[in-house]
Parts: sequence; structure tokens; C-alpha cells
Amino acid sequence: FPSKIAVMKTYLVGGAVRDELLGYPFKERDWVVVGATVDEMLAAGFQQVGKDFPVFLHPETKEEYALARTERKTAAGYKGFDVHASPDVTLEEDLIRRDLTINAVAKDESGEIIDPYDGVRDIEDRLLRHVSSAFSEDPVRILRIARFLARYHHLGFSIADETMQLMKDMVDAGEVDALVAERVWQEMKKALSEKTPTAFITTLRDCGALKRILPELDRLFGVPQPEEHHPEIDTGIHTLMVLEQACKLSSATDVRFAALLHDLGKGTTPKEEWPRHIEHEARGAKIVMDVCQRLRIPNEYRDLAERTARFHLHYHRALELKPSTMVKTLEQLDAFRKPERFEKFLLASEADARGRPGFENMEFPQGEYFRQAFMVTRDIDIKALREQGFENMKLANKIKQVRTDAVAELKENYRQ
Repeated sequence: FPSKIAVMKTYLVGGAVRDELLGYPFKERDWVVVGATVDEMLAAGFQQVGKDFPVFLHPETKEEYALARTERKTAAGYKGFDVHASPDVTLEEDLIRRDLTINAVAKDESGEIIDPYDGVRDIEDRLLRHVSSAFSEDPVRILRIARFLARYHHLGFSIADETMQLMKDMVDAGEVDALVAERVWQEMKKALSEKTPTAFITTLRDCGALKRILPELDRLFGVPQPEEHHPEIDTGIHTLMVLEQACKLSSATDVRFAALLHDLGKGTTPKEEWPRHIEHEARGAKIVMDVCQRLRIPNEYRDLAERTARFHLHYHRALELKPSTMVKTLEQLDAFRKPERFEKFLLASEADARGRPGFENMEFPQGEYFRQAFMVTRDIDIKALREQGFENMKLANKIKQVRTDAVAELKENYRQ
């Protein structure tokens, strides 16, 4: 630590302390500085990066150091805070503004744990509990606690009853409506990378936030499906099972996101048509586009999710598709230009097939058939076709015919 401010006290805080106590792997370390001013930090060689409050990068390690601060709620939403950072703010005052007790534990330079709000006990009890009533002042904390449960659910963590009640009260008070799209997506993406993303969704649903943030997903719960194909019946339960299977098949967050949104069309099926969901794929694809536009979700996530919603039944029926339909499907999936995304579509669709009771460990030849169909149609010698005199539409039609013949031969071999 730079000698110019060595007299000031620095503490390791937050996730590094929490995960060290849990024996859980972590990468980043955050620090709080007590008794320093902005000018003193700058004079010591730190680079200021925080706009709303004083956060600095260490000149050597580049780790984040924040001046101890207090916050006061001044307006609705997560930006409505008055931040006060000065040398007289204590460590305890800084820690009490944090969201959860397990995040309000610090360690000093000698390795001693400072735990004014019983965070260590809650770590031992595997409990997510808010530090103070100030939790209710920031709606992002609802998303964060749902994400923390996604991260630690496999370790036996749960949310304290009083904290869940506070989250429900926040939803009822309209605090969640102040969330901006970028923060919703930021927390959702992080949650999708954790071990149990389903816990993120169930937490938001339990407190009522899912209905406000992602109503298209929330309305799937209670919607029935044909029991012969879906023993779980409930579309919402099926969706959670599909997400769980996607996590087993892939660590890619875009695959998991596509799995989560693949059946949104079933939420708009008229009740008189239940439990059937005719043309839910096309309806779902449009809803996916609307969701992604509203939440400003990156294009690569949107495109995979839209195609999965639109074509996941083609995956299930792969062996029944006519060769010409298979070729058309590969073209619509843009498989020849985006083979990596095509593979992710197959994984998300396989998760859909496995996300049903009794189907989790079955063999599904559809994926391998799709892959082989792609392989036999991928490498067309266009130069040779041009030398044979094919150009423009005639060339396009010839390529399609060659591909269709290749799939027809493949399908014949599959029958044998």
C-alpha cells in the first residue's frame, strides 16, 4: 500500500471476505479506506474511476479501493441516493449500507474479521438476510439477492423470511418499476452463469418481481400442456426444468437464456385451446423479440433465443422432416453462416427435450441427425456448379437441390 497514506486504515470487504469464509473460489478483491480524502488518494497515485462516489484503482494491483461512505435515500429508484464520503465515516457506517449481512463482513490488515452485523453467523447458517431496512431503498437488491441464491443454492442457502417479506413489500410499493433495462439484464446474465439459475427465477416469482420484470415468463406458470408429452403439465415448471437441463449441457449463458425463453408463446394460447398450443412457436418468437427489445438484450442472445423459440419443434420432429424442409430449416437457422450458433440451438433444443420428468437421461437422436444433415449440406462446390453454367437463381435452386438430395440420401441411411 503506498506509504503516503499508510497511516489510514484499509479493509478487505464484500465478496472476497464472504467467499473466503465459505471456501468458495473468487477472483476480485475490493477494499474500503477509512480516514482518507479524495485528494490524499490521488496524491498517493490512485486513479479515480467512480463518478457518483469516490472509487479508486490501486496504482500497482489495479484493485478497487473505495472511501468509506454513507448513503441517504432522496428519490425513487436505484439512482435516488445522496452519497457522503469523508474521513469521519466509520467502517461500521460503511458496512451497514450494504445489502446482505454476508456482504457486510470486513477483514483488516492483520487478518482479523470485523463482523458488526452477524454476517459470519449467517454464512454458517447459509442464510441470505438484509443488513438493515435501507435494503428496501434500492430495487436492484431484489435482483442481487435472487442472483446470490442462484450462486449459493447448491450450498444450502435460503432467503430469510423477513427479507423475503421486505422484497414483497418493495414490489407492492412499485420500487421494482423503477429498474432500468440495463440493470435487469446485467443481473440476469450474471445469474445465468451461476450453478443454479432456476433459483434466480423462482426467487423473483416468489416475491412478485417476475410479474413486473418479465411478465411473459411469469404467465407460463399455471398454463397446462398435454400430459402424454409433458408429465409435468405446467409450462412454467417445464421451463425451469429446461433451464436446469441447459445448465447441464452448456455453460454458455446464451444457450441458457434461449432455453429459458423457448416456450413464451404458450403463455398467449387462448384457454379454450388448452392444453394444446397450436403455432406457439411463431407467437413465441415474436414475444422473444419484444422482450429483448424492452430489456435491451444483446443481439447474439436475441437471435439465438428467437430461433430456438421458432424452430425447437423442428428439432423434435427432425427425423420426420422432408429433406427439402430440413434444408429450408438449416437455411432459416442460418446454419451455414453461423455454425456455432446452430450448435447452440441444438443444445437449447435438447434441453427442451430433456426438461420433462422421465426424459432427463434419454437418448435423443434428433440432434445428431441435424448435425449430420448440416455436414452433408455444408460443403457444396459452387465453383464447379458455375463451371457447369449455373448462375443467379438457377445456381441458388441447384444448390438447394444438391443439398436436398444429400439429406434424402442421409435419411435413407438412417432408415436402414
